[in-house]
Amino acid sequence: MQLSFIPKKRLLTRMFLTSLSIIALVGFGLAWMVNILHAQNSYNEETSQLIAEIPKVAAELREHDLLPDTSDEWLAENNASQRYIIASCDSSFNQVWTSSLAVDRGLFDTCERFNEIRNSTPPYYLSLADTRGYFVYLLSLDIAGSEYNLLVLKDAEKLEEEYSKFSRRTYIRLGFVLALALVLLISAAYWGMRPLVQLRNELQSVNSGKSKTLSEGYPVELEGVTQALNQLLVQSSAQQQRYQNAMNDLAHSLKTRLAAVHAITDDARLNKEETSEKIMEQVSQMDQLVKYQLKRAMLGRKGLKQEQTQILPLVDQLAQMLFKVYRDKQVQFEAVIEQEHVFPGDKGDLMELCGNLMENAFKLCITTVRVSSYYNDAGEFELLVEDDGPGVEESIRQNIIQRGVRADTQKAGQGIGLAVCNEIVISYGGRLSIETSALEGACFRISIPI
Repeated sequence: MQLSFIPKKRLLTRMFLTSLSIIALVGFGLAWMVNILHAQNSYNEETSQLIAEIPKVAAELREHDLLPDTSDEWLAENNASQRYIIASCDSSFNQVWTSSLAVDRGLFDTCERFNEIRNSTPPYYLSLADTRGYFVYLLSLDIAGSEYNLLVLKDAEKLEEEYSKFSRRTYIRLGFVLALALVLLISAAYWGMRPLVQLRNELQSVNSGKSKTLSEGYPVELEGVTQALNQLLVQSSAQQQRYQNAMNDLAHSLKTRLAAVHAITDDARLNKEETSEKIMEQVSQMDQLVKYQLKRAMLGRKGLKQEQTQILPLVDQLAQMLFKVYRDKQVQFEAVIEQEHVFPGDKGDLMELCGNLMENAFKLCITTVRVSSYYNDAGEFELLVEDDGPGVEESIRQNIIQRGVRADTQKAGQGIGLAVCNEIVISYGGRLSIETSALEGACFRISIPI
């Protein structure tokens, strides 16, 4: 069995390598430039020093009868014993004279060799016949009316040693700077990555259910990401809640239909064909409810406001079903609805509204339930469901439209119906209000702008 190791892709590693490569490239480039500038500066300083020693050089030239005999006092004053490695060149850089020290070393082609490199950038370096390295300094002199191109040679060993020490110090300093840069990069990287670590931890907390959204206070660069994630989390939570509510509402709606089916099967007045027809009618309603709730779970309330639905046929259909469920109460039902009145929305929404409100009215009434609809002067459609039951205390009217809150705790229920109705009405930009009915019971008024 062969094991293979595949390294994980790390953003920090990429950032370190890229940043260090850039810093190293820039650093070595600067070190190389510093060394070159140092060499040029040393060369210029040596040239300046030789210029200051021109009288001594000229004294050596005079000693070899290369200068005319003059009475210049400065030549006499600088007639020193110091000797130089010098080559004199004509205008074409042919060597016409060599100092005694240069002769001793066999340096007879200095001018010709220098002519090959004189157009390059100083310092000028030559390896000559004696296998030694020399730095060459060009002095153009005008002495006693004559021009002289003098090449003064300095042994490169000492200068190269000094240059090597300087280069070594430069690269040691560069290494120190790179080490410090690495430390700062690591610190900056982990400091910069802390918001991402925080983001990971908070996402894990959301995933485990400990929190619902990400906190604020992220850097500007991550604000867009965290805001988008929070929106996604809110949408996901809303969708999950919508699915849960839809399933609860479906169960609540089917409960009444199942009760109606049970009542139909127990009704001895119906023959087999009538029983089957009534049951199929309830099954058809159940099928519509299932489709409606699934559609609502996928699209939400706002995706269901596309239609207009006739009110009277649906209200009559629901009343017939509820007569079966509450046949022992002998409820008197009245529908004050014009034939042309339409609900400004989806049929499934109207079925949920009327089904829940009418079921509550049938369950809590004493003898009478009334459903009416009209258009008020404010340009709103209004649907009223009234009963002559005990009504709803004013102190709890706003609370009972919340999920899980029930006004009547003596009878079975989940406290879902009124919350569903309120959600549907709000989705249409309307309002659900609870009042006292003219029948002396509860009046549920739905107002929807049209």
